[in-house]
Amino acid sequence: MNDLTNVTTGEVRLSYVHLFKPYSPMPGQEEKYSTTILVPKSDVDTMNRINAAIETAKQKGITEKWNGVCPPMIPTPVYDGDGVRPSDGMAFGPECKGQWVFTASAKSDYPPEVVDANGNPIINQSEVYSGIYARVNVTFFPYAFGGKKGVGCGLGPVQKRRDGESLGGSALSASQAFGASPQQAVQPQFNQQQPHTQSQPQYNQQQAYGQPQQYAQPQFNQQQPHTQSQPQYNQQQAYGQPQQYAQQPTGINPITGLPY
Repeated sequence: MNDLTNVTTGEVRLSYVHLFKPYSPMPGQEEKYSTTILVPKSDVDTMNRINAAIETAKQKGITEKWNGVCPPMIPTPVYDGDGVRPSDGMAFGPECKGQWVFTASAKSDYPPEVVDANGNPIINQSEVYSGIYARVNVTFFPYAFGGKKGVGCGLGPVQKRRDGESLGGSALSASQAFGASPQQAVQPQFNQQQPHTQSQPQYNQQQAYGQPQQYAQPQFNQQQPHTQSQPQYNQQQAYGQPQQYAQQPTGINPITGLPY
C-alpha cells in the first residue's frame, strides 16, 4: 500500500545542503541532516502530490497526535518563494523566485542516501553542493511538541540529477576551481622524475661496477705464473737431482753390497 504522505519530487534545486554531516543553525539545537528544496511553480504535478501528502498528514495528526481535534491554524513547511520568509519577514533570496520553498530534515542517526543519476552512491562529497538539481524523497508528518502542533517534512534519499550554478555560501570543488589545468601541470613533474631515476647516473654506476671485473682478470693471470710457472718446476727439478746418486753403486760390490 502506498503511503500518501511520501512524495518523490520531480527535478528540484537544492539550497543550504547538509546531506553528509548533521548541522544545527543555532548552538545547542539538535544537529540534523537537511536541505532546502526549491520546487518550480511550473511543476504542477509535484506540487499537487505535496499538497495531498500534507492533507493526509493533517488527518493522521487528528487521529494520532492532536487528540481528535484539528487545530484552527496548522503551520505547514511549504512557503511561496515570491513572498517573505516566516522567520524574519524578509524576502526570500533571488534563487527562490518562481519556486515553492520548504526544508526537509532527518535525525543524525538516519543519514539520507545520496546517489548520482545512475543510482550509484556519491563518494566525493564535493559533488553535492547548494545549487545542484536533484530529485528528493520526502515524507510529511504531524507533530505535537512543546505545545506546538503542525506538519513537518522528513528527508529521505536524494538523487543528484545535474550540476547547477553554485549558490552563495557553498564551497567549490577542485575541478570547479581549477579545471583541467592542474592535471596538465603535473605531467612535466613526472617527465622530469623519469630522467633522474632511470637515466645516466644509474647506468654509469653499473658500468663503473663492471670495470673492476676487467681488473680482476690480471690478478688471476698473475697468480697462475706464481703457482704453475718456473719457480715450481725448478724446485721439482732440484728435488729430482738426488736421484742421480742412485747411479753411484758402480763403486759397490754387487754381491757383498760393500764399497770397493
